[in-house]
Amino acid sequence: MNRTEFIAVTAIILFVAFALGWFAHWLVHRFVRIGQSDMDELDRMAQALHEAEEQRDQAVAYFQNREAELTNQMAQLEAELEAAMDGLRDARREAEELRAYVERMHQGQ
Repeated sequence: MNRTEFIAVTAIILFVAFALGWFAHWLVHRFVRIGQSDMDELDRMAQALHEAEEQRDQAVAYFQNREAELTNQMAQLEAELEAAMDGLRDARREAEELRAYVERMHQGQ
């Protein structure tokens, strides 16, 4: 094989390799191509996901605020209950003292 034949064979091999590469590229893009309807659907899904995340964040914030309100209300009610229990305890003690006083007065007569 002389120099001219070698150059010709090398050129043919390179051209065939280029043609096969181009054909493979075309074939891959032909099957992988994303249509406009698919892109529209992806956009709708992304928008729906974004809205769902916003709603979730709003719900979490609402429940955190509600939990804080209820915790505060519960603390107030516990304080009121404690005060009522103290008042009831004092009233019972005073009633017991009055009963004892009345009994002593009856025994003294």
